[in-house]
This record gives sequence, C-alpha cells and structure tokens, in this order.
Amino acid sequence: MLLSELKCKDVINIRDCKKLGKICDIEFDKCSGCICKIMIPGDSKVLGFLRCEPDIIIPYKDIKQIGPDIILVDICR
Repeated sequence: MLLSELKCKDVINIRDCKKLGKICDIEFDKCSGCICKIMIPGDSKVLGFLRCEPDIIIPYKDIKQIGPDIILVDICR
C-alpha cells in the first residue's frame, strides 16, 4: 500500500463510531521500517485562528483494521 493511499482513508474510532479525520503524518521506526504512530490533525475553529486542538496521535497497537476505505482504531478520548 502506498502512503498516499493510506492518507486518503478516513480514521474511525470503534469506541464511539466517530470519524476522527484523515492521516496527516506517520512515524516510522527507522531500523525496521514499521509504522509506530499515525497522526490526525486536531480540530480547528474559524480558519485555525481560534481554538486549535492538538493533533491526535494513535500508536500502531491501537489500529485494529485497515480496510479499503477506512482505518478502524480503538482509542479513549
């Protein structure tokens, strides 16, 4: 799978069935090349000028399934 394909998928939290967004960045282990974490941009209000939430960082262990259109994760928020 290409990184560009992975970044186009919606990330859904299976605990509350809410859409978290799309992947904005990925952290890889430089030795193994495996994914360590995925990052999803936080909410921003009014063009990002007021109240910008931090990015959501999801460890690889919390990714439950990567499907053709979505990525399912299990995180407490």
